[in-house]
Amino acid sequence: MTHSYKTSKSDNLSNIELNNTSSFNHDRNHENKVCEQLKNREQQWWQAHQHLIELKERQVFWFGDNSGMMWLLWQLVSYVVVALLLMSISKVLNISLSLQQYLIIFALQTLIFIVALIFKGSIANLLQNKIYRAELKRDQALYEMVILASESVFPSVYAQAPISLQSVYEQHQKKIRLVSLYTLLKHETNTGRLILQQKTQVDLLPLNLAEDELNHVAKEMVYRSTVA
Repeated sequence: MTHSYKTSKSDNLSNIELNNTSSFNHDRNHENKVCEQLKNREQQWWQAHQHLIELKERQVFWFGDNSGMMWLLWQLVSYVVVALLLMSISKVLNISLSLQQYLIIFALQTLIFIVALIFKGSIANLLQNKIYRAELKRDQALYEMVILASESVFPSVYAQAPISLQSVYEQHQKKIRLVSLYTLLKHETNTGRLILQQKTQVDLLPLNLAEDELNHVAKEMVYRSTVA
């Protein structure tokens, strides 16, 4: 009886250890999977952000306060470019274009320019719609990052707080950009679950410049948790 009881007890302990090990490995695999998903979403967020910047720069260039002057300037440049192309083509193909043919080509070019000016408002609206869609895509990527971070980044920050931004960055093997982690943790400070002791001017800077600034102050940026 005693030997059988000891054997049964030993088997039960072994089963518990195996279950604990299996549970640990499952949690570890899940965490790695979530971190990989977070890294992919971060790349999508950065790409969407960069695309949005390009669209806004295009909007300012073509439809900003000085857009009328820029349109005229580019039309003049296009005249020069087309003239050079026609001269090169005629020289290579040994074709001689008459003055009338040049005038017809420039007239068509001018007509296209006038049509573009007439529909300038419609073109601006199309570009604005692209900007709206780009903003939506960027915000969606950030929202998905926050959801994934709530399973991976945030719990460890709560458990180890007070903790610096640099420490969080190093714990994730620097696979996630420093400014991305700051943006995610900013979401938690806005909700009141984290308190940032060191205030910075990072929010006033573009992401690329913000990352350079964070490289200098990340160690001093300490987060405290208000989650019990």
